[in-house]
Amino acid sequence: MHSVDHTTVAEAGDRLADAERTRTPCEPVRDLIGAHDIDSAYAVQQHNAAAARAAGRRVVGRKIGLTSPAVQAQLGVDQPDFGVLYADMDVTAAPQVPIRRLLQPKIEAEVAFILSRAINEPITAATAPHYVRDVIAAFEIVDSRVADWNITLADTIADNASSGLFVLGDRVDISRVPDLAAVAMTLTGDDGATLSHGSGRDCLGSPFNALAWLANTALRFRDPLRAGDVVLSGALGPMVPVAPGHTYTASINGIGSVTAAFSAH
Repeated sequence: MHSVDHTTVAEAGDRLADAERTRTPCEPVRDLIGAHDIDSAYAVQQHNAAAARAAGRRVVGRKIGLTSPAVQAQLGVDQPDFGVLYADMDVTAAPQVPIRRLLQPKIEAEVAFILSRAINEPITAATAPHYVRDVIAAFEIVDSRVADWNITLADTIADNASSGLFVLGDRVDISRVPDLAAVAMTLTGDDGATLSHGSGRDCLGSPFNALAWLANTALRFRDPLRAGDVVLSGALGPMVPVAPGHTYTASINGIGSVTAAFSAH
């Protein structure tokens, strides 16, 4: 049970929603809900998610954040978090990613899953593949409504886990998927220089561990993952600040590649 009242939850949610609507980053919300009150932070996230659904936005899945031990150490946390993915966040089909939709974007390469069926019972990393149809090389374009990325755990959870947009690239059927803990990722800029690299082990030991954590957490929130959901499992390497007008490509061996070209303005 979260410790702050509904009025405070709504105030924090409105601050973040106003920042998104006006394209003006806001102050952190930890002054309202505390820096480490995870339950209150998810209450803020759910407040804004309910408003988004009421406004007609369609939920298509979830994203997992804070899967890297280094990032967890930076924020002083020992667990991942999650946010909601909406249909309008999928810019896979766009010729360019519209930079104007973003405030202070960074890009990270991930493994994404498309679920073959709902997950209505607890799972493990070993059983997670039984619920997956496709494994995809993906970009998550993370963003923060909080000015200067001045975030604690509570700020990022309240801000929909710092979600922005996402791009889905090459995919493989689950029957042909490699050992996801062992896959290597390289993210390059348009000059071919390597900007980030890592492996499946950098995502909670394996992206399947991340999927199991999310599925089981969603059950506790009484909002289980559904057939067809997109799940972004978490970064395979450090995130990279986005420069307008530039193009980024990530390759994940055994799965394929993904490219995102950003508009200049």
